[in-house]
Amino acid sequence: MSGAVLARNTTGTADAATPLDIARIRADFPILARQVNGRPLVYLDSAASAQCPTAVLQAVDHYRTTLHANVHRGVHSLSQWATEAYEGSRERVRRFLNARSTREIIFVRGTTEAINLVANSFGRGHLGSGDEVLITYLEHHANIVPWQLVCAAAGARLRAAPVLDDGELDLDAFEALLTPRTRMVAVAHVSNALGTILPVQRIVQLAHARGVPVLLDGAQAVAHAPVDVQALDCDFYAFSGHKIYGPTGIGVLYGREALLAAMPPWQGGGDMILSVSIEKTTFNELPWKFEAGTPDISGAIGLAAALDYVDLLGRERIAAHEHALLELANARLAALPGLRLIGTAPDKAAVVSFTMDGVHPHDIGTILDSEGIAIRTGHHCAMPIMERFGLPATARASFALYNSAADVERLAAGLRKVRDVFG
Repeated sequence: MSGAVLARNTTGTADAATPLDIARIRADFPILARQVNGRPLVYLDSAASAQCPTAVLQAVDHYRTTLHANVHRGVHSLSQWATEAYEGSRERVRRFLNARSTREIIFVRGTTEAINLVANSFGRGHLGSGDEVLITYLEHHANIVPWQLVCAAAGARLRAAPVLDDGELDLDAFEALLTPRTRMVAVAHVSNALGTILPVQRIVQLAHARGVPVLLDGAQAVAHAPVDVQALDCDFYAFSGHKIYGPTGIGVLYGREALLAAMPPWQGGGDMILSVSIEKTTFNELPWKFEAGTPDISGAIGLAAALDYVDLLGRERIAAHEHALLELANARLAALPGLRLIGTAPDKAAVVSFTMDGVHPHDIGTILDSEGIAIRTGHHCAMPIMERFGLPATARASFALYNSAADVERLAAGLRKVRDVFG
């Protein structure tokens, strides 16, 4: 996948040169066998939420039916078994990201909560009047609004690096926006709206040369190619389980241990506590200092199963397969009259955003749905990049490891029907 290998692979088990067996993989995803509006489902909305394979569903069901108990505080067997499974999932995530220690792996509800945790715990302690946080115009709202809130509270300023006409980050402009007042850089690893892969290793190098820590929003990256936080050298990395074939409501914040250790807790209660008196609370050590209340135990176990599934197939093989689908989709869609591709950066994940002359994206999505084809339409929680291109919305098809060339052909045929309907 040219330009799209996000970092070196350290845990993949399959030969990268061997193509994926898509028919066999699709059999692992029960939902793909169903029909929508009397037609076989073509699911092209994995950037919003990927489907779960049977292995994940079974892992969650096994926990629910044989292990369910609260973790960490029980002396009875079920609680100890549940704790072992939950903490085993943390170790699985550590290996998946190649983090140094499980102390650097915090379970959260998803990428949004992870970014809010960093903004509120790290950001509030490091931002003052006149300071700056640097993001880009490619960000999801979840990597904009938390920084707006903490900047407003601190009297700091949120700045955004611009994007070129093909959807690529203007790296020269980004570097120019790194000033002596910059206290934090927070950028997407991959744009959810356009699929642009940002040059995150270079971004980290530029920021670190000025002593500025970096958070990477990896929600759209981890499912599509290898990610190694040590190779990236980032300070924080966030992702969501449901983007990588796991359950909803579970996600991960990786943080460099020295930074996490110095950060105050963001929420209080439950396992983040060692002792409490009316006068004083002593907080737990990492990683539990940031995990207040009963965690999503089944979600963590399901996430671990999803990571096992992805690594069994091989992240480099997945990247190669999805890149082939992207190239095919670009060719088929570019040939359609009146269709405009939005975001054509050289380095992209398997996301295709587009508009059609005279047709609102919502109408595109509705007609495609009548053909059993699921895409996403709207601003994709990325309104600044929509405004950059002068658009209220786009239609977005996003591909995953279970999609096939036949799905691309169905999409192209569906779009030809849209063109026929609107003339």
